[in-house]
Amino acid sequence: MTAMKWFYSFLKKHNRTIVLGLFLVTVISVLAIVKPIVSGSIVDNVIIAGQYSLLPKLIVLLILITVLRGLMRFWSQVIFETCSQDVLYSMRDTVYRKLLQEDFNFYNKNRTGDLLSRQTGDMEAIRHFIAFVIYQVYENVFLFFFALIMIFTVSWKLALCMCAVLPFTLLVTLSQNKNGRPRFQKIRDCFSSLNTFVQENISGNRVVKAFSKEDYEIEKFNKENDNYRDAELAAAEIWTQYVPKFEFLSNMLMVILMLVGSIMVIQDAMTLGNYVTINGYLWMLTNPLRQIGWRINDIQRFTTSVEKIYATYSAEPNVKYPENAIPCTKLNGDIEFKNVSYSAEDEDIIHHVSFRVKSGQTVGILGSTGSGKSTIMNLLCRFYDVTDGEVLVDGRNVKDLDLYNLRQNIGMAMQDVFLFSDTIEGNIAYSRPDCPFEEVQKAAIMADADGFIREMPDGYDTIVGERGVGLSGGQKQRISLARALLKEPSILILDDTTSAVDMETESYIQQQLGNIDHKCTIFVVAYRISSIKDSDLILVLNNGKIVEQGTHDQLLQNNGYYATVFRHQYGEFEQYIDNQNRR
Repeated sequence: MTAMKWFYSFLKKHNRTIVLGLFLVTVISVLAIVKPIVSGSIVDNVIIAGQYSLLPKLIVLLILITVLRGLMRFWSQVIFETCSQDVLYSMRDTVYRKLLQEDFNFYNKNRTGDLLSRQTGDMEAIRHFIAFVIYQVYENVFLFFFALIMIFTVSWKLALCMCAVLPFTLLVTLSQNKNGRPRFQKIRDCFSSLNTFVQENISGNRVVKAFSKEDYEIEKFNKENDNYRDAELAAAEIWTQYVPKFEFLSNMLMVILMLVGSIMVIQDAMTLGNYVTINGYLWMLTNPLRQIGWRINDIQRFTTSVEKIYATYSAEPNVKYPENAIPCTKLNGDIEFKNVSYSAEDEDIIHHVSFRVKSGQTVGILGSTGSGKSTIMNLLCRFYDVTDGEVLVDGRNVKDLDLYNLRQNIGMAMQDVFLFSDTIEGNIAYSRPDCPFEEVQKAAIMADADGFIREMPDGYDTIVGERGVGLSGGQKQRISLARALLKEPSILILDDTTSAVDMETESYIQQQLGNIDHKCTIFVVAYRISSIKDSDLILVLNNGKIVEQGTHDQLLQNNGYYATVFRHQYGEFEQYIDNQNRR
């Protein structure tokens, strides 16, 4: 499907409405054509022939035509504006739904500002085309050719003289269309880049202020702003070059009428009334010529915007819903990685990872930054698909499971905590918005968040700022954990969830996790030994490989990477044993 066919799939639902609007525009144009005939009749029959009794009737007719055209113009504009809003509503909804279906890889490659510009600036260009450009182009084309036909009926010689301008008009039109298209594409690219820059800097304004980089960011913004201005000016050069040409061609029609028409009237080859009638048609020829440049600009903005939006919409996610998905309303939580490897952008991230976890067990994952800890969890949630091997849940490949059901059974407190601009209760109850408050509070208590929430001015009704602004890192982590716990998942993933809390809070949370009243397989991704030492299975990753696995005591006896990290965090092993004995 091409971009234009995709656009038409939304427009065709309103075909009858648009046809009605174009019918009204046709009537408006026909009534406009009648006015010069009435004016010519006033000159020939009233002024020259002296039939004064016709004057009141002709004046009333002109008034009726004017009123009727005004009413129909209002009605037609309401129709096209309503139609444009309906099309935009459907298109924006469709694009947004597709954006929600895209996988992590899509958002890794596309900037937020670009995606926002598709839903704002590009959509507005489409709305303008439907609401204004369609009927303007139709009306101008209709008036131009119908007026030309009427001029032929009055004086074919004068009409042929005027037609001499048309070949030049066609050449100028084709030239503008060819030169303008790449410049409008440049405008959309620069607009997206500017949007992205502003969005990132507003979101990261605290970092900017912390490093006193306001002047630096202003300088970068000015470059983006300059690029967008230059792109707009480059496009403006098109109409500054071509609009005067169309203006010249339209004025040539007037010159032809003045010279050739006057000569014909003097030689009695045409009546003065016919001359007035043709003069009344003249604006129907000159006005479309004057507007050709502007309408071409509008059309090119529209086509560029449709192509940009469609390019975003047509991007297919790498992670696809299985055709014959296996429903899994409630999972047990048995998990197995069988020789799993994952590569992205020609870079190997996970290499031949294999392990098995029984339902209800707790798994700790330890490793240096970039070792692949979070990637393993993303593969389990099927945010990405494995390159080789299999990820099995309850003995079934995650690629065969209903993707919605799979993720419904997984609760995840992510490393990068995201909170919505909502109440604290709304953030915790995100997965179950209709659940009783008592359950929200229970989850908050388990995450050790109830205490600080109650100390806030409005308690659970306190509105948190965008991305949790106003909360400390530890507070955001605990709200994120409460949100995951409230889901009552079969699989719970804590991706470095307690890194910003103190040891006492971490110990309390671990104790509460051990008291979960339903069977739940827990994965704890952490840098601190204290977060994972009580796990049933500990996986130690390095460069995308499992270099060690076992319990805390087994790994200490192996005296490998895990034992080294343990000594760095706790001191010598003997000192640790002494401290344990003293307790």
